[in-house]
Amino acid sequence: MSRLYKWIFRPSGAQAKWLTLLMLALIVGMGTAGYFDTIKAFLDTPQFTYKIGEYQVSAYGVMRAVLILMFIFWSTAMLTDLIDKRVNKLKKVKKANKVLIVKIVHIGLYLLAGLIALDIIGIDLTTLTVFSGALGIGLGFGLQKIASNFISGLILTFERSVETDDMVELTDGTVGNIRKTSARYTLIETFDGKEILVPNEDLITSRVTNWTFSNKRGRIEIALGVSYKADIEKAQALILEAAVSHPRCLKDPEPKCYLRNFGDSSVDFILHFWIDDVASGRWQPQSEVMFAIWHAFKKNDIEIPFPQRDVHIYQDLAQ
Repeated sequence: MSRLYKWIFRPSGAQAKWLTLLMLALIVGMGTAGYFDTIKAFLDTPQFTYKIGEYQVSAYGVMRAVLILMFIFWSTAMLTDLIDKRVNKLKKVKKANKVLIVKIVHIGLYLLAGLIALDIIGIDLTTLTVFSGALGIGLGFGLQKIASNFISGLILTFERSVETDDMVELTDGTVGNIRKTSARYTLIETFDGKEILVPNEDLITSRVTNWTFSNKRGRIEIALGVSYKADIEKAQALILEAAVSHPRCLKDPEPKCYLRNFGDSSVDFILHFWIDDVASGRWQPQSEVMFAIWHAFKKNDIEIPFPQRDVHIYQDLAQ
């Protein structure tokens, strides 16, 4: 049904152009040959006319209405396709603004096309006031979520708080890159290849972490401990050297290594260093720096201890 709807009412690209040209040629040809008068005389008769309330609907009227609707919507599809291409060629306009412009143009043009088609067909537009009231009630109950997601999508596009290719993290732990934004949902592709459709309303009402909102830098944290027998100044220097020598480590801000705790079994350090593009991955540079620390400690006889306990056994010598 969706393919049939798109083909009849919203063809795209070459389809819209050829169908519109074919419709124009058919209308002009039939009008010139006088076939419309013949068809009207045959179909606009009492046996092909049905009365619905105060209105009379004939087979000729239905055929005329269908042709008018198809022609107007095909012409609108051609116009929207042309506007889409023009908007996408604008280099000074950001991608999110292009999406917003295209959405507004589509809604406006198709709404205008529908009103023009109804007026040409002969439907009194004042009768739509009753329909609009019913539609308002429907939006208030059954379509509340759909309307909320649509408005939320427009807000997201206008505010540019999340954009295509941003890396985001949701409150439920979902982490991934935004691949598509639509009127109802936002498509997030996780790092394991899953595609998650998130309602736009959730991105407005819930807390969202955008790792690449204003910049793509990200901080990596590594916690580790050394033995109490180790030279802690040398251990700190080796930890910093392992971070600085990594190609993705930024010099500004520079890496920092802090002595945090004197633990039960170890002297605890924490390393902070920054990478230029968090969207390219954090685990690989973290893993490589940890390997470098491991080899540096091995080479300099610095032990990374494991939890241990001293057990003291007292024996009663009197027994």
